[in-house]
Amino acid sequence: MFTIEPVGYVSNSRKTIDDDYWGDIVSVIKISPKLSEDSLKGIEQFSHLEIIFYFHLADPSNICISSAHPRENRDYPETGIFAQRKKLRPNLLGSTIVKLKGIDKRKLSVTGLDAIDGTPVIDIKPILEEFLPSGKIIQPEWTHDLMKNYWKK
Repeated sequence: MFTIEPVGYVSNSRKTIDDDYWGDIVSVIKISPKLSEDSLKGIEQFSHLEIIFYFHLADPSNICISSAHPRENRDYPETGIFAQRKKLRPNLLGSTIVKLKGIDKRKLSVTGLDAIDGTPVIDIKPILEEFLPSGKIIQPEWTHDLMKNYWKK
């Protein structure tokens, strides 16, 4: 066992856990006062960041450790937890690449973050081209249907 302390918290207009329509959500990540303001030094030079966060409102008694239908929809094939992006994961961690819109002292303004208001942020990493996948992304056809409204405004 180990303990992880959040580096910040999400502030935005999304108060409930919903799977779709994240496209117009602007989030502010407020950095913990335990961290120096210098922890963000140079971050404005990056266009995108990877945000790792904790699904703090997910019910741990419902964690999936095997397989399930994505979104509990039987129209989608049963897949292992590591073959989907379900919230109820073994360690309740989420990860999303976001666009950095601005920085104001201890606050990062971002778009493309699918985390609700109050979500603890575990880590923030800059996106480097060298860490992006090379080659074509391959995914099952059903995932396109699952995601069709996810980033809609």
